[in-house]
Amino acid sequence: MELIRDFADPDLEEELKKEIKCLENKVADLEVKSLFRNDVDISNAIMTFHPGAGGTEAQDWVEMLYRMYLRWGEKKGYKINILDYQPGDEAGIKSISIEVLGEYAFGFLKSENGVHRLIRISPFDTNKKRHTTFASVEVLPEVEDDDEINILDEDLKIDTYRASGAGGQHVNKKDSAVRITHIPSGLVVQCQSERSQLTNKNAALKILKSKLLELSREIEDDNIKNIRSDQKEIAWGSQIRSYVFQPYQMVKDHRTNIEAGDVNKVLDGELDQFIKAYLYRGE
Repeated sequence: MELIRDFADPDLEEELKKEIKCLENKVADLEVKSLFRNDVDISNAIMTFHPGAGGTEAQDWVEMLYRMYLRWGEKKGYKINILDYQPGDEAGIKSISIEVLGEYAFGFLKSENGVHRLIRISPFDTNKKRHTTFASVEVLPEVEDDDEINILDEDLKIDTYRASGAGGQHVNKKDSAVRITHIPSGLVVQCQSERSQLTNKNAALKILKSKLLELSREIEDDNIKNIRSDQKEIAWGSQIRSYVFQPYQMVKDHRTNIEAGDVNKVLDGELDQFIKAYLYRGE
């Protein structure tokens, strides 16, 4: 930096600062990646968001969470595709599944699996009362090797139906939405985000394979209590993290006790402090 100052070039100094910051972030990421010991940590991730009780308020919270991870992914250089999308009744998102594409996407995002709690003055409450809202985030590794999970056609019940909500006139006029039930396990997945029935079927199968892989790993680990063991009920007492706007501003992770005072900054994708703390904890 002293060499740059000797040239008295503020533009060059600013550029060097940005490059140094970029290198520091890369070194930090490499350090975190050294913690990944599971063979699926390097995989792409599939994330599914569901609102808890609360109607529009909870559906709006799902949209806020989706935006948060979208921003985080952009900063990390990950590509994000929507696999399934169901808009909220009045606002927000009723349900959404996405795939996060890039090395170690699952390794980083597995820390986000669970229930997230929001406390704020609801913009949907004319009385301006404080509301507590919940939403669940499910994170699974994407299955890339088709041989790893063998799905028999006779084990599947496939239903098609007309897609609901926003998506264009063409979507709503055709039975393009697909729901797949895996009969042996009882798992049900659906997709209606695309206009093509075949595209929706392939996306639903991708989600199903990831769920079956997770289920098989749970069985191998002799932990068959719940495929979503960290997720629990989408309600009070089961949250992994709280985002508080009122009566004070704070984001607190209840597993690591890491706190941040700027809620908006976190919701804009600044999640690394929580993710790293979780990983260093050795979960």
